[in-house]
Amino acid sequence: MPIPVLTLEQMRSWEDQTWASGIAESEVIDRVGQAIADWLLRRTRPGDRLLILAGRGHNGDDGRAAARRLPNRKVAVLDVSDPEPTEAELERALERRPAVIVDGLFGIGLNRELSESWQAFLNRINRAPGLIVAIDLPSGLQAAEGRIAGTAIRADYTLTVGTPKTGMLSAEARPYVGYLRILSDIGLIERTFTSDLAFSQESDFRELPPRRRPTDHKGRRGHLSIVAGSVGYHGAAVLAARSALRAQPGLVTLTTLPECYGPVAAQLQQAMVNRWNENWTPTAGTTGMVFGPGLADPQLPEPLIRTLQTIWRHAEYPVLADASALDWLPEATRPNGCRVVTPHPGEAARILNAEPAEIVNEPVTSLRRISEKLTGSWVVLKGHHSSIGHDRGPVWFNATGTPGLAQGGSGDVLAGFLGGLLAQPAYQKDPGLTLRYGVWQHGKAAERLAEARRNWIVEELPDALAT
Repeated sequence: MPIPVLTLEQMRSWEDQTWASGIAESEVIDRVGQAIADWLLRRTRPGDRLLILAGRGHNGDDGRAAARRLPNRKVAVLDVSDPEPTEAELERALERRPAVIVDGLFGIGLNRELSESWQAFLNRINRAPGLIVAIDLPSGLQAAEGRIAGTAIRADYTLTVGTPKTGMLSAEARPYVGYLRILSDIGLIERTFTSDLAFSQESDFRELPPRRRPTDHKGRRGHLSIVAGSVGYHGAAVLAARSALRAQPGLVTLTTLPECYGPVAAQLQQAMVNRWNENWTPTAGTTGMVFGPGLADPQLPEPLIRTLQTIWRHAEYPVLADASALDWLPEATRPNGCRVVTPHPGEAARILNAEPAEIVNEPVTSLRRISEKLTGSWVVLKGHHSSIGHDRGPVWFNATGTPGLAQGGSGDVLAGFLGGLLAQPAYQKDPGLTLRYGVWQHGKAAERLAEARRNWIVEELPDALAT
């Protein structure tokens, strides 16, 4: 099940119920330490230096427990109760240029402004090279409201314990939290709390991809129609088509403007490629459609736009709109089938006539407003932790991805992949789960590429997608 985002009070209550059940805190600390170590081992190499900063509380205990479980790594543990006497030791440790600095200084109990000496200590850590990983939440962040206590650790990753806390999603906290990774299997009793906000986890997708049967053939696996690509933007059409094929629908047909046909068709082998004309209609047997990637030419033919607007209103199969198409979707219409939009904050701001900063600061409210404006459409609001939902019900955050996704074209890959999934009858039963699964796999593909090399490019992303 998705992991709910809990308040600080709910998290404390969950812990108290666990201790009252007879489970010892030391048992949970050992399991948290093992989970931290497992994560660090996957992201470091034998011989790498790791510096673990351990405070007086349980976050420090978690860090010390992890240190005992990191074979073939050069691990230094620095116990810090008072920053001033420890400054020289910190400098010596940083001179060794650790590949990873693990922050276990303060936990969810911090409820005061940090002293100047503590702020200077944290800021020195922030200036250090290497990856910074926070245990549970970055030191200096107050878990209840997400307020910064003067300054805070700017983590690349935060390994939050049990479940994310509401304060970690605040606009003020986001630059410090980095990418959230959830250590959920840590020995606490079964969770009874729920929330309208949740993070997807890999176990949510145990039944995906759906089982393929020996008697299946391409006619049963769906037919995705893509309308994409204009002068100067034909690459978006290629990326979307290649990514759709990775979702393994039975057929993919790409329609592009006549002047783009040559370069697009030359780069695709499995997908069928058509030239658009004013008499164009979707291919017979279409079970899903994507339009928008690369349709950025300001001289785009008006008949094309009107046709796609009509499809958005009346098609009974799933339709996904992305990129430039988001600017000309019809509002206040009740479509016949599943509808999906995939804006980044700038595109979302144009839909809502707002500023991009408003979208970044209030992603859940923005997502619901977009869905309401587009009559209940599903929204995949791309960003730091992409969110998936519509105007009612839960909103799910995604917990995969890397900064490498901040490249032109990654959105075209996502749109094509989601469309390729939604075109298949087996994936149409639960669009929300399908969208969450597609976004999860998009982020995991980026992680796989990042583990292989730092300077991967978006052209490699479709081949890294998995189902």
